[in-house]
Amino acid sequence: MQKKFSTLLLDWYAACGRDLPWRVKGGAHPDPYIVLVSELMLQQTTVKTVLPYFEKFIKRFPSVRDLADATLEEVYLYWQGLGYYTRAKSLHQSAKMIAYDFGGKFPNNKSDVLKLKGLGPYTVASFLALAFNKPETVVDGNVIRIIARLEHLTDPTDEILPLIYQKAQSLTDKNHAADYASAIMDLGATICTKKNPLCDTCPVQSFCKSKGLADIEQIPARKKTPKKDFNGYVYLITNSANQILIRKRVERGLLSGLYEFFWSEEPLFDNAVDTKKEVSHIFTHINMHLKIYTLKSNTAFKDGFFVSPENLNQYAFSTLMQKVLRQI
Repeated sequence: MQKKFSTLLLDWYAACGRDLPWRVKGGAHPDPYIVLVSELMLQQTTVKTVLPYFEKFIKRFPSVRDLADATLEEVYLYWQGLGYYTRAKSLHQSAKMIAYDFGGKFPNNKSDVLKLKGLGPYTVASFLALAFNKPETVVDGNVIRIIARLEHLTDPTDEILPLIYQKAQSLTDKNHAADYASAIMDLGATICTKKNPLCDTCPVQSFCKSKGLADIEQIPARKKTPKKDFNGYVYLITNSANQILIRKRVERGLLSGLYEFFWSEEPLFDNAVDTKKEVSHIFTHINMHLKIYTLKSNTAFKDGFFVSPENLNQYAFSTLMQKVLRQI
């Protein structure tokens, strides 16, 4: 008799699932703090990218109280390079809430977890499943792809999300929620991949209506948002002591609270020297290109202050501004 979907998937996970520091096989992780940090870091970021940052972060902030008592600037320093810095701010705020509002005890019900900062429905479900083995259905991009292929759903994903959620809920093993959540995400990350899925080694291939079909890589169908190009200028301004002028971003947005060099969409200084170098960086929907200029000035412009080059590592810069430094 054919094993049911969840049994096949869990058996495969027990034998082949990835060993990751924020989860354990056989149930919930014993430290919800570890799960919380990983969930915020993994939003829109791959496991491979997150791993070295996670290890460094946990070494510096080994407990929720350590994180709550740190300054936001230090948190940004240890987040530097991961991008989407609003996640770091949300994690810091959530640590303060847990440490002080919840008395250091992690909430384990949906209504309280939703009070934490930066946690949407997916993250809440994943956190509750992995940290407390709660019977939550976790639906991320991997799970959407698996469900759409299992049912051969070719309509645009945005139009059939309720159906995908309904199917995902029906398949979820409520008695082994932590392992099931990890298993189905691993299946999408290592077997049912966007390109060249490994169908012949898939543990649940007998359930898949898309196996062997020519359009499997086109499932799920997603609408692509065109990226906008942004072209501008960035200035490395140094004074007579060879200190570099930086400023802190105070505007709201992804890079709020980080430090940067002076830059703009239009030229700012007529006497700046063109280095003939430039940097590019892709944000969510923007392709940004900045030409690099240098300038000598002893004047600290509005919101700016001079810093010795050897002290720049004390300030959290975005990946874009780090690219500027490496070019120069």
